[in-house]
Amino acid sequence: MSVFTDAELRYLTGGRQLGRIATVGADGTPHVVPVGWIYNAARDTIDVGGNELHRSKKFRDVARTRRAAIVIDDVESTDPWRPRAIEVRGRAEAIELPTPLIRIHPERIISWGLGPSRSARTVT
Repeated sequence: MSVFTDAELRYLTGGRQLGRIATVGADGTPHVVPVGWIYNAARDTIDVGGNELHRSKKFRDVARTRRAAIVIDDVESTDPWRPRAIEVRGRAEAIELPTPLIRIHPERIISWGLGPSRSARTVT
C-alpha cells in the first residue's frame, strides 16, 4: 500500500516531469533547483535524475545530510485560479551506481488542489 493517496498517485503518474528539489548546503543555506523526477512505484519513492547529477550541489547536499524535499506542481486553471501540487519531504539517498539518482523516501506529504481539501500528514 502506498503512502500517497489515490488522488496524489493520479497526479504523480499523470505525465508531469518537472519539479523543484530543495536541499541544504554545508553553510546552512537553502538550495532549490528544477529537476526531472519519476514516481518509483516499486519503492513508493520520488526518484530525481539529471545530467551529471553526481557532480551537482544537490547530490553533494543529499549525500551529506540525507534529507531533501521536492515540490511537483502546476496550474490546472488560471480562471478561476487553481494551482495544485504535492510537496514531499523526507529521508534521501544519493545513489551513485548504476545510474546516479536522488531517492526521496516520503516522511511528510502536503498536497493541495487535488481534491476537495488540502492534505498534510506525516507518513513515517
